[in-house]
Amino acid sequence: MSELKDNQAARRFEMIESGQVVFADYRRDGRRLFIDHVEAPVALRGSGAAGRFMEALVTKATADGATLVPVCSYAAAWLSRHPDLARDVT
Repeated sequence: MSELKDNQAARRFEMIESGQVVFADYRRDGRRLFIDHVEAPVALRGSGAAGRFMEALVTKATADGATLVPVCSYAAAWLSRHPDLARDVT
């Protein structure tokens, strides 16, 4: 799996999958991390790339002590399907 990177200048998390970027735009408010938008390139859709990205994002947020606030419908749906990983989600 590729490494999740925090592109703070662009306020988005990024991960390279098959040479393409999967990303999530975010906003921070204290310990809350609002996930506004998650996107995978069309060529990667259906490959599980966005799911692997979300798993890495949850792992990072947990390690950082952040609480995820999914604004994006994909992020909210993914987190609801993975309650074991989504302990610190509002």
